[in-house]
Amino acid sequence: MNYVEYMQRAISSADAFKYTAKPNPVVGAILVKGNQIISEGAHEKFGSSHAEINAIEKAKEKIGVTFTSFEELTLICTLEPCSHHGKTGPCADAIIKEGIKKVIIGSEDPNPLVSGKGIKKLIDNDVIVEFGVCANEVKEQNKHFFYKYENGKPYITVKIASSADGKSHKKNNERTLITSVQSREDVQIVRADYDAILTGGNTLIDDNPQMNARVSFPVNQAKKILLSNKENIPNNYKFFHNADVEILKERNIHKIISHLHNSSINSILVEAGPRLVNAFLMSGLVDEIIIYTSPNEIGNDGVNWFEKEITVENFGFTLESTYKIESDTKLIYKKC
Repeated sequence: MNYVEYMQRAISSADAFKYTAKPNPVVGAILVKGNQIISEGAHEKFGSSHAEINAIEKAKEKIGVTFTSFEELTLICTLEPCSHHGKTGPCADAIIKEGIKKVIIGSEDPNPLVSGKGIKKLIDNDVIVEFGVCANEVKEQNKHFFYKYENGKPYITVKIASSADGKSHKKNNERTLITSVQSREDVQIVRADYDAILTGGNTLIDDNPQMNARVSFPVNQAKKILLSNKENIPNNYKFFHNADVEILKERNIHKIISHLHNSSINSILVEAGPRLVNAFLMSGLVDEIIIYTSPNEIGNDGVNWFEKEITVENFGFTLESTYKIESDTKLIYKKC
């Protein structure tokens, strides 16, 4: 039997929960009997049941009607079933307990707690296992999750808004709205895709930003990280409202990212002023830069994003895509 079509369907169904499953990966699962789909499941929300469990529970409603035993069924799941106790029990144990005898897996899980262990447990309990079906699609769907474990650090994106003459804000620190309403709405969707949003103390004090994803769909709001050595910062800033905030005084970017690697954070969006943005770029740890550029200039009373003659290409980035958003331009650069 060709399982590619079923795997692609499972990948598609999982995609609906990309903003609510994070920082966990999105996972889809399908139980089939021959060419008949018995049930489908997805990991819908962080901390809730995994895709395999949801598919199994839905199938139980049909036992004795469309099938008599789980031994008749094949499980197709996009990611290797977990074998450890986390917020939920091991999916591999549930599969074995129900008597499923064949499992088709999209990709191995890169997390060392799982990687290969779920597959081994299934095989050791006489379950036939095939894996690698649509593996690249599964990895792309969970690119931040895979990136973290394959590269030993979270995926880091710097997002800036720039005037046409390369300015960040006015020298008097007056709050400056550079880009259009439509660009600022696009930023909300970008934020929704990240596990953490990081800023600095000067941006917090000068702009009093919320830095949450104000979108029309359900989303697990990103953890917020404030880098500041300022003492006694009052918690009445919008940044702290209804948010999980971590304050770090460490100024060494490598140490900060090393610390965050040991958390559940797979991706970080840096939204800060020129000093902190340049510190991140100089660290060599940034993977992507998003620049929203306005057609309007700020002029001589503005603060430059970069020193003269310095461009993002000097930091090893190449332009990947360009989009028009009303009168603005959105530029996406990736590390060469």
